[in-house]
Amino acid sequence: MYGLLWRALPGPVWVKALLALIILAAVFLLLMEVIFPWISPMLPYNDVAV
Repeated sequence: MYGLLWRALPGPVWVKALLALIILAAVFLLLMEVIFPWISPMLPYNDVAV
């Protein structure tokens, strides 16, 4: 999987590394801003009874 992504990125090694970091940051931001808030009400940790 990672090898396929690495070969698909254009440029020399330093450009590939920079693009990989940008992609990683974009995925992280998407998860934190869109996916996790959307799925949070469906998770069981909101049903707390003590």
